[in-house]
Amino acid sequence: MPVILLTGFEPFAGSDRNPSAEAVEAVAQGYDGPHDLVVATLPVAFDTSARHLRELIAQHSPDAVVATGLAGGSAQIAIERLGVNLIDARIPDNDGARPVDAPSEPGGPAARFSTLPAKLLVKELTLAGLPARVSLSAGTYVCNHVLYTALGAVRTDAVAGFVHLPWSTSTAPDGAPHLPEEELALAVRLIVDHVFDAEVREAGGTIW
Repeated sequence: MPVILLTGFEPFAGSDRNPSAEAVEAVAQGYDGPHDLVVATLPVAFDTSARHLRELIAQHSPDAVVATGLAGGSAQIAIERLGVNLIDARIPDNDGARPVDAPSEPGGPAARFSTLPAKLLVKELTLAGLPARVSLSAGTYVCNHVLYTALGAVRTDAVAGFVHLPWSTSTAPDGAPHLPEEELALAVRLIVDHVFDAEVREAGGTIW
């Protein structure tokens, strides 16, 4: 059966929880789908996250990689379209590293496009009543580094991409936008369920 590698991140920047890891774990606990689901929590650190991700990909040879992370100022689930070959850290990672204007992969291409069916996933999430959007860039912190690394490490016939999640209700700082835990878990489950679906061009020129 197809193998899906699903990842979240450990807490960072002084937080003691990360809703991405919690949503991934919630999906794993109740997963009854047709795929072989492999889940992992990645460190919020440039070197170790990339190394751990490459090891997981080499070990499991996944047909799809869906990495998730926190976008703390967002109220929407964001399907990322692009990983850029740039690290520009505004804060240190969990290993204390803070690279500035450094490549994710020396000598690699300037950018790699996600192969997730981004617009289709946004449509599925929206139909389920979840706030979702397509996002052009995953930033220049560890989330983007993981996306860029995954796209370079998977088989050429595999699907890979990144999803940014808002805070969950129980993890959000005061005043921060958030979604209920069950909605974040539903979003991740829907993405897993539709990761192999294909976008098609309809008569109006819209891709879903």
